[in-house]
Amino acid sequence: MNWLEVIKLRSAGIGSPSLDELLMSMVQSAQSKLAEIKIYRHAFLNTDLSVHLYWNSERPEQNGSAPGLRLAQALKDFGLVDHSVWIGIEK
Repeated sequence: MNWLEVIKLRSAGIGSPSLDELLMSMVQSAQSKLAEIKIYRHAFLNTDLSVHLYWNSERPEQNGSAPGLRLAQALKDFGLVDHSVWIGIEK
């Protein structure tokens, strides 16, 4: 089953080197069932960030994956965080 975690950050300030380091370390320590990671910045608000964790596993984790939960918790140091889990619709 394909599922997705979306972790959105609305920070008070413009990106920081420690935030970039945190994101890169999380990407490098991702689990094997993680299919892909994509990181987006809002087109007009440099303070908004969205991290998409794409998974392929038997079923989704109800509250998110362990790496996703750790990332969401770590991002709280930078601003407001929203973490949600989405399931792919089969055609």
